[in-house]
Amino acid sequence: MKFFKEFRKQEVLVLFYRIFLAYVFYQIARLLFWYFNKDLIKVDSVSDYFNLAFHGTAFDTTAILYVNALFILLSLVPIIINTKKGYQKILFWLYFITNGIAYAMNFGDFIYYRFAQARLTSTAFDVAKHESNVFKVFTVSIGQHPFVLIWFIVLMGLWVFLYKKVKITERKPLQLIPYFIWSVLVVCAAAVLVVGGIRGDFKHSTRPINLVDANRFVTNPLHGNIVLNSTFSFFRTLGTNNFKEVHFVDQKFIDDNIHPYKMYERNVESRPNIVIFIVESFGREYSGAFNKDKNIKDYVSYTPFIDSLAGQSLIFPNTFANGRQSIHGMSSVLAGVPSLTDAFTSSPYSNQKIQSIVSVCNELGYDTSFYHGAPNGSMGFLGFGNILGFKHYFGKTEYNHDEDFDGMWAIWDEPFLQYFARNVGKTQPFMATVFTASSHHPFKIPQKYNGKFKKGKIDMHEPIQYTDYSIKKYFETAKKQPWYNNTIFVFTGDHTNEVYYPEYEKIMNRFAVPLIFYSPNPAYQLKGVNQEEAQQIDIYPTLADLIGYNKKIRSWGRSLVSDKKDLPIIANSDGTVEQFIIGNYTYRFDGKNVVGVYDKTDLGLETNLLDKIKTPEIEKGKQIAKAWYQDYMNKVINRKLN
Repeated sequence: MKFFKEFRKQEVLVLFYRIFLAYVFYQIARLLFWYFNKDLIKVDSVSDYFNLAFHGTAFDTTAILYVNALFILLSLVPIIINTKKGYQKILFWLYFITNGIAYAMNFGDFIYYRFAQARLTSTAFDVAKHESNVFKVFTVSIGQHPFVLIWFIVLMGLWVFLYKKVKITERKPLQLIPYFIWSVLVVCAAAVLVVGGIRGDFKHSTRPINLVDANRFVTNPLHGNIVLNSTFSFFRTLGTNNFKEVHFVDQKFIDDNIHPYKMYERNVESRPNIVIFIVESFGREYSGAFNKDKNIKDYVSYTPFIDSLAGQSLIFPNTFANGRQSIHGMSSVLAGVPSLTDAFTSSPYSNQKIQSIVSVCNELGYDTSFYHGAPNGSMGFLGFGNILGFKHYFGKTEYNHDEDFDGMWAIWDEPFLQYFARNVGKTQPFMATVFTASSHHPFKIPQKYNGKFKKGKIDMHEPIQYTDYSIKKYFETAKKQPWYNNTIFVFTGDHTNEVYYPEYEKIMNRFAVPLIFYSPNPAYQLKGVNQEEAQQIDIYPTLADLIGYNKKIRSWGRSLVSDKKDLPIIANSDGTVEQFIIGNYTYRFDGKNVVGVYDKTDLGLETNLLDKIKTPEIEKGKQIAKAWYQDYMNKVINRKLN
């Protein structure tokens, strides 16, 4: 019986208690995450929430065991001094430093989710590494949302209090051999449990759970974000590479249905100049010209100039972004390369020769330039711009008037767009892209304009009016330039941002951006309203068509002004699952299987038709979605984007 007395019962029970505390506080963080984002993630009932929270336990287990693996090992390793106060103090600090950092990720996600519309992942590092103002962004965010810091401090304080309520009494083992035998057995058992917990189960044939698995437990895809926790999504995406070749269909099916290569035959006597505006965070919700037929109660537009310009332009009120971040918008708009679960621009495959509107214009003798008023290199634009082949890059350095810096991100839009209007066109024809910056967190405008614009219902409404005003002032200057009358202007958003109207809370409308083609030259016939689905990756082939590039181009998009009526295949990703609008349906695809089919008018993805109806159109749509994904992976991985 003495043998059993050396079983370290007290230490094991206290360890269970300490790990149990982590589960409790992760559930509290989950509840707070939902509460502060309940306008974006609606849950119908208390029982529905508890069901989501229950399934979230598996993901909490993985996160908690990731973070506490060393703590568990040091709590159980047989070194005799485990119960001494000094050793327990070391464990205390290890526990709260590691858990504190991991727990803080969940609180940061209260804010991050509202802009990224996906849980925090390691891709945040890819964005942050290009920025020198990360600490300032953090402090400003906390200043604007102090509740995040307050809740974190309060809960961490409570966690420490509860941890200290249960203490280990110092005890020295009397018989070392039984002590070591029991310890080894316990460590081995703990190792098995930890490995199984991190994987998600103990089946050798099952891969470790990942972000996609959260959608197994939900009917509304948005609810997967409640099932997940930020620590899990961050650690699970560290060092991952979801770019993998797949084979679902033969090449003939791809050629016949995806049409990855296109050719347009347009005679152009005088090649037009091209000006592309990628407007920061320009969601379709903010612009009245794109909401005339949406029947949104008490709708208010915050872009009066864009609305007036749209009346003289060719516009597409059903346009979708192909990504969730600014750099995704750049690759989609200029190169026709969308970002799926993993961003193309931060993948190992982005550094390759890429055919784009930049390379096409370079080939035709255009002077090509990229403008962004942030510190050079911010957002990764300079590096990717070099890959695309821009001949010139103009950033904060070239602007060289730091008094116009907004103190956070970039030169204010109004002065930078004036610089843009006056600096281009010295050589014609030219293709110039400008990426605006002011309509962004922390949602400030120049002090001299305080009171000029209506505050609106959300933080985004005031700065988007300032950007709209800046574009108006840009056109007043551009009209005086000799290149103006033979120029095609394109406007779209890089991604969406804060939403106010319930219509834009719907999942697919989280990607709803405007698209405008305008030219003062009537010869280009850019007028009217086209209700067909469009997307950012359509911009490149449309412009290639308009400037008379009569060679084959690689594009998953299509020319929106061609008589050739290619089937639109709208592609984007919510960060875990790919989404395709094909024909009359929206398909959700997890990289292996189609996991959802929805009527394309069901923008909230509320009714999954996957197991309810089967029609030839749906069955073919599934194959087209898989074929598109297969061709994308093949071209990206095998460097065939030229």
